[in-house]
Amino acid sequence: MKTLKTISIALLLCVGQMTFAQESVSNPTENEDIKVVTDYIDALTNNKMDLAASLMAEDHIGAGPSANETQTKAETIASWKENHKVRTNQKNEYVRNSFRVKGGDLEGDWVSVWGTYTFTQNGIDMELPYQYTAEVKDGKIKRSILYYDKLALNIAMGMELTPAKKD
Repeated sequence: MKTLKTISIALLLCVGQMTFAQESVSNPTENEDIKVVTDYIDALTNNKMDLAASLMAEDHIGAGPSANETQTKAETIASWKENHKVRTNQKNEYVRNSFRVKGGDLEGDWVSVWGTYTFTQNGIDMELPYQYTAEVKDGKIKRSILYYDKLALNIAMGMELTPAKKD
């Protein structure tokens, strides 16, 4: 009986993998989409805000790093302009990949970037690992989500986490 269960589980896993492989579709505009996203990230890092803005759709919405935190195109550009006033030695190293989502709310062509953004702020050298995923549509970044450890960044900048006072 144990052998039958093991064979059944193995068969289910194989069928599941074959189904997944059949669902997988490459992004036909992969190279162009990756170029849009990497040019955008490089423009942000190198304080080329006009170029960064030109690579974003007018109705762009960026999400993250916290839940329910979003920024419009104008808010994203304004935020980076403020960053450049206080940050020096900015560098960004990353790897990227592209994929297509075939259905549902996230349907579209996407580029994922895993990287480490480094900079100096207030005399403190910062290293910020991140993950950024962007949907590219018609040669522009339509929507995106950014993940990084916001708490670690704040603590490195000298902030302290204190528990809320109970009444």
